[in-house]
Amino acid sequence: MAATSGIGVSPELTRAFSNAIETKNVRFIKVIIQDESLVSVASLPVANSLNEDLVQLQEYLEDKEPCYILARLDDPPSEWLAISYVPDFANVRNKTLYASTRSSLTKSLGSTVFTDSLFATSKADLTSEAYEAHKRHQAAPKPLSTREQEMENIKAAEREAGNSYEGSNARKNHIGQRVGLSWSSNAEDVVKGLGSRNDSRAVILKIEPSTESLELDSFADATVDNLSSCIPSDEPSYVFYAWSNPYSQAGGDVVFIYSCPTGSPVRYRMLYSSAAMSTYLAAKDFFAETGSIFPLATKRIETSDPAELDEAFLKAGLNHDGSAGAIVNNNSARQDDPAKSSFAKPKGPVRRR
Repeated sequence: MAATSGIGVSPELTRAFSNAIETKNVRFIKVIIQDESLVSVASLPVANSLNEDLVQLQEYLEDKEPCYILARLDDPPSEWLAISYVPDFANVRNKTLYASTRSSLTKSLGSTVFTDSLFATSKADLTSEAYEAHKRHQAAPKPLSTREQEMENIKAAEREAGNSYEGSNARKNHIGQRVGLSWSSNAEDVVKGLGSRNDSRAVILKIEPSTESLELDSFADATVDNLSSCIPSDEPSYVFYAWSNPYSQAGGDVVFIYSCPTGSPVRYRMLYSSAAMSTYLAAKDFFAETGSIFPLATKRIETSDPAELDEAFLKAGLNHDGSAGAIVNNNSARQDDPAKSSFAKPKGPVRRR
């Protein structure tokens, strides 16, 4: 933290600045350090725009003497620009003194009215051209590190995906009132068809960005051991997998899997991520409408590597603990061991005498 000089604002400067705020007819107030105090030595009226009025400021600047300039902005006129003018030819003591007093000046007069600051080392830094260059610099994007740039790219892709599916062009799914993707008739029919099956089958869906719709990519009978070979390994996809298994009370589950390989383009990762929930909920409505032998699992599976989708992975993801034939009931002990207590209260400490 920079050291402060301890120099304060004089009562005269406080009154002059207060009057300038109230009357709104003062463009510049020149402030110097005199007798260990900040005092006003000149005041210039508003004549034209700030850029044009900078011309009249030149004659009040000296080549070797530092000062502060308080400048009223044009839009809005209630805000001010704090200018620190410290010429290169000023002596070292004055450079240090003015640098350490700058924050005291703006804080004492009211930091909230000073919405911009400018540092000048010559008269050329306080021309209309120099001020325009300063404003362009202020408005320019700040330099980003590699990591920050990556995050900005992801946010931009996320905003683009959000605008595609949640903006004025968003389309309502015809099942219920949820906002999401539209479904092609093939995709809808094949997913509904899973409800009538009691074996294992995988249905692969992909998003068609140009039509904002879910399209059927492929479907095939698939055991849990060859499920991963059905799923694209180089691009995102949604999978509805009717899985016949001995761990579910119904004899199987319909599992929703969101697959997004790590090498997928950022834009598509954001697009599929933003639409995953609405896709799952639409399928839930389908099965509620048509009925399903296997229930739609409440747990959803996500993977960045389809190769990891095996029986153990699905069991863990769906909370199907235990071996085959050991049906899990979340409200009691395992049903194949009804006598087993779900919880034994520990004994309390032995009371000392």
